[in-house]
Amino acid sequence: MPGQQKRKRSRERAHRRAAAVRGHWEPLFSTQVQTEMKEYVRRLCSEREISPECVRIDQFCGRNTHPSTYRVSVFVPESSA
Repeated sequence: MPGQQKRKRSRERAHRRAAAVRGHWEPLFSTQVQTEMKEYVRRLCSEREISPECVRIDQFCGRNTHPSTYRVSVFVPESSA
């Protein structure tokens, strides 16, 4: 399937990051419009100065009764206090 290697590398990068730094993924935004999601991620990275590596985009594929949904999450490391 086209693009499968790219997704696999992306998952491996996320697993390495999770192993190096303890924390969790906090959902910030959800939409059914791809352009709206892309604009939100662009603003998130520029305004909050968040690294693109700390942003995760999940796509929940839908069918006729449930349209596809995009969810944007950001990695929040655990505090060492």
